[in-house]
Amino acid sequence: MHQIVSNPVDSSRRWWVLAIVVAAQFMFGVDAFIVNVAIPTIAVELRASAAQIEAVIAIYLIAYATLVVTGGRLGDIYGTKNVFIAGVLGFTVTSLWCGLAQSGPELILARLAQGATAALMVPQVLATLHLLFTDSSRARAFGIYGIVLGLAGAAGFMLGGVLVTLDLAGLGWRAVFFVNVPFGVVIIAAALKIMPTVPRRAGTRLDVSGAIVLFTGLLCLIGPLLFGHDVHWSPWVWLVMAAGVAIIAGFLRLERSVARRGGMPLIDLTLLSDLAFMRGLVAVFFFFFANLSFYLLMTMFMQRGLQIPPLHAGLVFVPLALTFVIASRHSGARARHRGTRVLIEGCAVQLAGLAALVTTIESVAAPSAMLLALVLMVFGYGQGLVMAPLSSAVLSTVKPASAGAGSGMYGTTAQIANAAGVAAIGAVFFAMEAAHSAQLALFAACALFALSIGICAVFLSWMRRATA
Repeated sequence: MHQIVSNPVDSSRRWWVLAIVVAAQFMFGVDAFIVNVAIPTIAVELRASAAQIEAVIAIYLIAYATLVVTGGRLGDIYGTKNVFIAGVLGFTVTSLWCGLAQSGPELILARLAQGATAALMVPQVLATLHLLFTDSSRARAFGIYGIVLGLAGAAGFMLGGVLVTLDLAGLGWRAVFFVNVPFGVVIIAAALKIMPTVPRRAGTRLDVSGAIVLFTGLLCLIGPLLFGHDVHWSPWVWLVMAAGVAIIAGFLRLERSVARRGGMPLIDLTLLSDLAFMRGLVAVFFFFFANLSFYLLMTMFMQRGLQIPPLHAGLVFVPLALTFVIASRHSGARARHRGTRVLIEGCAVQLAGLAALVTTIESVAAPSAMLLALVLMVFGYGQGLVMAPLSSAVLSTVKPASAGAGSGMYGTTAQIANAAGVAAIGAVFFAMEAAHSAQLALFAACALFALSIGICAVFLSWMRRATA
């Protein structure tokens, strides 16, 4: 058991602290989507290949996924406030670096660093809320957090289109990264002044070797999917991917070794034998596999295939994001009464949304941004029905003592799946686009999205049986 070795937390200004940490979470959420809208413009100006475009998104997610557990533990060791400020500072500086990048490879490196610093910043947000809100205000605080999380997507799409279109001071796409700098500075200044010092936890240890091995394995497994097309799927691509599989298998052995030595492995190995939880994690993987990749490839199709301007392309997603928030608001209560049936129904709504999208693009020669926005609302509503209660449904099978470890595995799995989806479905999309057309490329991608969502529904159903 961890022991608190510091004074109780000062919660006298906790609503101001809530505003600070939620602002940081909002900045992180906006950044995840604002880049998507700017990606086609970035590709043209930096002469970036399709592989480099995907890598700009995927490497950020891989870095974040492999380091987010370590970031949480650093908060326990050095204090949530200290690590939060360090994370925001790092995120601000690396955002500046992203905006100054002069080539595709440099932008990829900057995004790698940005993802690593986000892994320091984000875990401290929930940790702070858990510590400051322990009374009847807890539900209200987390409700605000959830709303801000949902609105970040709409803000990211809209802001990305506005900044690229306005071309402020001739900055073009670079403004989507520079916008983080003034917000980061304000958040740091406010945190230094208002945020309380949070008790540290004795006995917390880092699993640095585990994080390094996991990062290396994921890079070997996902990297070739990004760059395979550029090197014509040379034999070495498959060898590197095989090495990635071997490294990840070695990661599990390493984690068992860390546990035997009395250390704190990145993952709770006892959870691997929890059948319901593991089925839930597979469902999580396939849900998120079709998540961020959908937005990236839909953006690419609209701007490159339909020649829709960045501003209009960004605005297409705003109604989707708003319906996502609406669905999220009431799906939690429904899930408490009807369990995973609500999530499976959400998967069905997503599939209906994909079918409507394909039908619209097939039947209308040049669908307008307005028409696409209306069609995509169906997909967004279905996604909101699933995403909001998904974590609760999966983690409900975990014993309270393992809740933190389960949450870490959930978050890591989701981000790895996002990166894998961008790499795998993106590879299919860009190959089809080069060989045939953007329309056929999107249809192929939609078929893969539908397959992934269908597999998610199957595993959610199996998870229900395991808990019955």
